[in-house]
Amino acid sequence: MTVNALDRPFDRGRSGLPRVGALLKTAADAVPPSGLVLLGILSVQLGAGFAKQLFAAVSPSAIVFLRIAAGALILLALARPRMRGLTWRDWAVGAGFGVTLAVMNLTFYEALARLPMGIAVAIEFLGPLGVAVAASRRRLDLLWVTLAGLGVALTAPWGESALVSWAGIGFALAAGACWATYILLSAAAGSRFPGTTGLTFAMVIAAVFIAPVGLTTGGAELLRPEVLLIGLGVALLSSVIPYSLELHALRRMPKHVFGVLMSLEPAVAALIGLVVLGEMLGVQQWVAVLCIVGASLGATRTSRG
Repeated sequence: MTVNALDRPFDRGRSGLPRVGALLKTAADAVPPSGLVLLGILSVQLGAGFAKQLFAAVSPSAIVFLRIAAGALILLALARPRMRGLTWRDWAVGAGFGVTLAVMNLTFYEALARLPMGIAVAIEFLGPLGVAVAASRRRLDLLWVTLAGLGVALTAPWGESALVSWAGIGFALAAGACWATYILLSAAAGSRFPGTTGLTFAMVIAAVFIAPVGLTTGGAELLRPEVLLIGLGVALLSSVIPYSLELHALRRMPKHVFGVLMSLEPAVAALIGLVVLGEMLGVQQWVAVLCIVGASLGATRTSRG
């Protein structure tokens, strides 16, 4: 099992459809597959950066609601889910998948509100890293666990650091745990639901689940045209565009190479945080990010499955 999006049919909060990728196929054919993966990573982190810019006006939970609701509407508009013949166990898996999706995005955005982007993404990466290590169970994996643990320890505000907070670290760890659960549930949903039905059903459940919190905290701000427009942009940047690019790339490159490239995401998040948000990481924080990236790369390269 690899460390990232490889082992799940649906990516971390990134909704989309194969037919959406056809819209980008002509342009994507001219780009090397590694370039498509990097463009997908860049798109996701730009979406997170733009979302974080809204936190001063709209709560993270409200942004999460806009993102998930927009993704659900896009899915419902592009494909009609097939729900006939499903058992109550199928419905339970789909509902659990949707709730996990909602909580994962909510805890990540709450972490993003309290941590620099690079730190938040790096800590969240412990989720898929833990799944990969648990599936492998080799002595070499102890090295990656130790390296990742060192990275987390270096992110902690042991001194008087204004860059991070214990609450932010807690939310990021919760998001990582949800991501690990998400990987397992997405595999179960993919085997139980035909086509994109599982993803569509999960997105709708997630939107309904997060709606009370998002609407309560967002209030009238959610009706502002500019907020709605940015929310739609975040959904496209964080969902449809990267999913389409990654899907196209996976048809043209080995999965283990894809996993290695995806392991660079925390470093890209740190760079986007610097360029878009002006988040200056200290040497200790950069070492922390690189430790977790190194653990993810190591676990991906040495994975057997």
